[in-house]
Amino acid sequence: MSPLRFFSAVRPAMITAFSTASSNATLPTALLVAEENLHLPSHVSRFVLTLGSTANQNGTALFEGVTVLFLAQFYGVHLTIAQQITVAFICVLGGIGTAGVPAGSIPVVVMILGMVGVPAEGIGMILGVDRFLDMCRTTLNVTGDLAAAVVVSRGEEHRLA
Repeated sequence: MSPLRFFSAVRPAMITAFSTASSNATLPTALLVAEENLHLPSHVSRFVLTLGSTANQNGTALFEGVTVLFLAQFYGVHLTIAQQITVAFICVLGGIGTAGVPAGSIPVVVMILGMVGVPAEGIGMILGVDRFLDMCRTTLNVTGDLAAAVVVSRGEEHRLA
């Protein structure tokens, strides 16, 4: 599927995700877009998007990692390669387990900060801009879920043929 066609088809879901900052609140719109605009089979879109709204939060995982690295640099805390790999691993797990609600990743970031020795009060700097960042990462999460649904549905067509 061409990127132009994909992004024009998923625009309503992206707008809903941006305005609500919640993957869970965007799920009904994403399902409608997948079935009506992208013409995906309902059994694929319902499975992939429902699972993705809670377990495939790639934007959230990126945000958590970048935030921890930014705050470590800000406070002058040197993270070893092992600590950086640990942060990346926990961010991937955090992206799977974080609630799909606004600011759901903040507790995970605070936990990671404490784990690597970065002052947790640094999260206060992030909270000032978090709403906008949350809107952007939710849009990325939902768009990624829809892209995954397209890929899975194409694989299903080949399997059934």
